[in-house]
Amino acid sequence: MMRSLYSGVSGLKNHQNRMDVVGNNISNVNTTGFKSSRVTFADTLSQTLSGASSAADGKGGTNPKQIGLGSAVSAIDTLFTDGSVQSTGVNTDLCLSGNGLFIVGKGDSDVYYTRNGNFKFDAEGNYVTSDGLFVKGWIANNGSLNTTSATTYIKIPAGKSMEPKATTQVTYTNNLDASEPRIKSILGKTYNGSTDQVTTTDKMGVRLTLADGTIVTKPASSPGTTYSIGKDETGATPTDPNKAITKIQEDWVSASTDTAGPLTITLEDGTIQTVTDGSYAVNQSMPITTIVTIYDSLGNTHEVPLYFVKSTVSSDTGNTWKVMVNQDGSDNITLDDGTRVTLPPVDIKFSTDGKFTSGNGSVTLKLDNGATMIQQVAVSLSALTQYAGSNTAFGTNDGNAPGTLKSLSIDSSGVITGTYTNSINQAEAQVAIAQFNNAAGLTKEGNSLYKESNNSGTPNIKTANDLGCTITPAALEMSNVDMASELTDMIVTQRGYQSNSKIITVSDELLETLINMKR
Repeated sequence: MMRSLYSGVSGLKNHQNRMDVVGNNISNVNTTGFKSSRVTFADTLSQTLSGASSAADGKGGTNPKQIGLGSAVSAIDTLFTDGSVQSTGVNTDLCLSGNGLFIVGKGDSDVYYTRNGNFKFDAEGNYVTSDGLFVKGWIANNGSLNTTSATTYIKIPAGKSMEPKATTQVTYTNNLDASEPRIKSILGKTYNGSTDQVTTTDKMGVRLTLADGTIVTKPASSPGTTYSIGKDETGATPTDPNKAITKIQEDWVSASTDTAGPLTITLEDGTIQTVTDGSYAVNQSMPITTIVTIYDSLGNTHEVPLYFVKSTVSSDTGNTWKVMVNQDGSDNITLDDGTRVTLPPVDIKFSTDGKFTSGNGSVTLKLDNGATMIQQVAVSLSALTQYAGSNTAFGTNDGNAPGTLKSLSIDSSGVITGTYTNSINQAEAQVAIAQFNNAAGLTKEGNSLYKESNNSGTPNIKTANDLGCTITPAALEMSNVDMASELTDMIVTQRGYQSNSKIITVSDELLETLINMKR
């Protein structure tokens, strides 16, 4: 009889424990990152009245006769299933999904783990929990993250400054139009006064109009020849009035509007246009102007023009373009800020299928503003293509002006990116994630914190992506408590408790009946 009493007592205690767990789960139904628990029971040691026997002597075997001595709590397991994601709009909040935990602490050895991503930056720029524990991860070095190194506490001071970086390379990408027409002729000033005369040079021939309307072209291959209105082609007084020159027009091989004045240009496709600025050459396309920004060692910007012209066309070897710092083809130019820029003209070659084959250059800046006086900048052109379509080539540089940290954002891999006042976005840090072989074996420390235990295993610390986890910024993970299951468990637990109490009541009545037999 006493056995039934003790069985009932053990059942009461165990169901009370289960009720405590259910109550704790329901109490934390709205706790950020909370992981619910469950209780499982097991029977305890059984008293054997007789053991099992095997069949023998014409009799069958018998089963053991055992009476159980009650129940015991087999396990209280923590369920590490994901909770739902709740958006908060606070960009420092993080919601972690998957098998992992955030790493927080308050010293080198006092380390905890949590699913509560309610983080913020404190007055000193430390990334901390709501209780002031520091969040662990990796700090970037000038935008470069090394996630194979040891983790440290994340600290990003407000107003952090970015040093200027001198440009060392300019990279051109996109396309040069293969169908860009070249210049067929360049005509300059027109002379038709009775005393006008023009002398050819190595860059300028003439186009003569005779009295009978005939047009005669004299190339620049015979420099130093003078042609006069009213004379014939030889410079003599014409014996035939119809051979007298009535108009002379400059016919340039290459010319600059600075010296030649307005120019009338005819292209291979028949297009005619008048230009009042720039330098041009026959058998080259109209210059395609690009401006690339170059930063010096102090962070000053220098807007350097680079001109692209199609110079040769070949169906055998492909087309060639020329890259110049000055439209007139010279190798230098002085910018408005006084900086002298030098770039020997570069020929870039493309195959007949429009692929880059050769040609890169180097720009030299000579500065007198207190920055490093001579600055070399490599010009990479290998990413250019040459297909028919449009001219979309543009250059980017690897330098930057000084800046101040303006805002922070966090992505799904836990990378904290800073936006600076110089429009540069730079990685500042990355949140580390710990993964355990047996997360349910972690010890709860309160405040949604866990500690490593003997049965949790050691943490595998990597990035969220490396561990197959996902971080949702500006959100928090809700509790994974299932209210329907908890309320059902509460009813089952209540009935179990009542049944066990009834065992004690009935056993007591039986004992009372036994005692009353003596009366």
